Amino acid sequence: MLDFPRWKQVWLWAVTLVLAAAALPSIFSVAGLPWPSALPSPKVNLGLDLAGGSHLLLEADPEQVKRQRLDSMEEEVRNRLKAADPQIQIGDISTADGTVSFILADPTRVDAAREQLQTLTRGAGMSGQRDWDLQVVDGNRIVMTPTQAGIDQAVTQAMQTATEVVRKRIDSLGTREPTIIRQGNDRIVVQVPGLKDPTALKNLLGQTAKLEFKLVDTNALPSDLQQGIVPPGDELVPYQDTARFGTVPIAVKRLGGIKGDQLSNAQPGNDDRNNQPIVSITFDQQGGAKFAKLTTENVKKPFAIILDGKVLSAPVIEEPIIGGTARISGSFTAESANQLAIALRSGALPVDLKVVEERSVGPDLGADSIHKGMVAMGVGTLAVVLLIFFTYGRFGAYADLALVFNVMMILGVMAILGTTLTLPGIAGFVLTIGAAVDANVLINERIREERKRGRRVVQAVEFGYKEASRAIFDANITNIIAAALMFIFGSGPVKGFAVVLVIGIVTSVFTAVTLTRMWVAGWLRRARPQDLHI
Repeated sequence: MLDFPRWKQVWLWAVTLVLAAAALPSIFSVAGLPWPSALPSPKVNLGLDLAGGSHLLLEADPEQVKRQRLDSMEEEVRNRLKAADPQIQIGDISTADGTVSFILADPTRVDAAREQLQTLTRGAGMSGQRDWDLQVVDGNRIVMTPTQAGIDQAVTQAMQTATEVVRKRIDSLGTREPTIIRQGNDRIVVQVPGLKDPTALKNLLGQTAKLEFKLVDTNALPSDLQQGIVPPGDELVPYQDTARFGTVPIAVKRLGGIKGDQLSNAQPGNDDRNNQPIVSITFDQQGGAKFAKLTTENVKKPFAIILDGKVLSAPVIEEPIIGGTARISGSFTAESANQLAIALRSGALPVDLKVVEERSVGPDLGADSIHKGMVAMGVGTLAVVLLIFFTYGRFGAYADLALVFNVMMILGVMAILGTTLTLPGIAGFVLTIGAAVDANVLINERIREERKRGRRVVQAVEFGYKEASRAIFDANITNIIAAALMFIFGSGPVKGFAVVLVIGIVTSVFTAVTLTRMWVAGWLRRARPQDLHI
């Protein structure tokens, strides 16, 4: 237990000093001192309550998810019945009253149509229901009604996807440790530490980035379009650039086309001809094949590039585009082109999100929290240091030195891992300081007992560390389990507390048990004391 060869001492000191040195940039930053730029500078990230930042509450509209499901099912029904062998002829499809209904041209094909469409329905989670209810009415009309279980599942999936898209977009801004969590069924909470002006963030998160490529219906009459009248199967889309179409909306084919969810990359750039900002996009293999087919079959026809329900441009397809790449031009600035590229790379939001609550935490409040937290930690540390020193003498001094290294190592590990320190995290620091010396109290009291039993100095120290270590490890394992559960099931500040607690437990055991034992072993070899004053 007290045998520490040279290599082991070097290794333990190296780990201790490296982790402690990693805390110096953070300490210099809090103290307002300059840190040499030539040296590595890992720092502890401060949370929203310490560094200030922005808090946004985003809300989605579940009704939009329902409308999207109706449009998607309408297109799937058309494609499925058209691909049947032989093809099943149907009349116009209606999506009125929240259902998808149509009449079969041949009533004898009802069973065949039902068999084809049944494969479009799926189980709605663990509810035991299908996501769509299929019924035959009057012998030749099929009605597909979304079930409540299917709607709930679709809303949940849409919000899960939206949360991940929001996370990707915020990460692309280079922010550190944002908090992004679901709240209720249709809300997302976003907290970004250090972001003082949330305007760019709101613009980025408020952009759905739903990109579509649809054919323009050149047969639609401008006079009808001005009155909001479109041919069957078309829809009106406003055109942003008035150079060609003026203020008249464009009629595009409602179904078909290509969606932007098949992009593999998007990057901002500049047009070689006029140096205007553009966005270059690259399709994945499947999307590239669809884009090549669309442009091959519609040469000399205009197609609209639609972003969030507005036409960015409507170029004429001069020749087939088979490389899987395209360029989006419009009234972009360098910043807006970059934001669009980020949004497209992150994926389109499955549902629009609007900001329903916005809150900013100023840096002054964060500085005040840091100051009070540091005062509490400093007072607690000083009280513990004095109590341990006057109680255990030399062994108390070793425990105090281990406590100092413990605090430094916690900061160092957090800086290296890039974790975030919140106000509850400072509370975890204070708690760790009190718990850090608990191990030394157990060890020192055990050594006292062994001396009273008549053991010699070296034996008393060896048995003291050996017997106390069992209780120390058992107690700290239970603490780690509790902290792990808080991290898994908690969110935000609770996770911050759990992270500091886990790191503090590991470093406190290392410093209080391993380091102090090495120091005591070295003192025993050098001084060879005949008695212990402990």
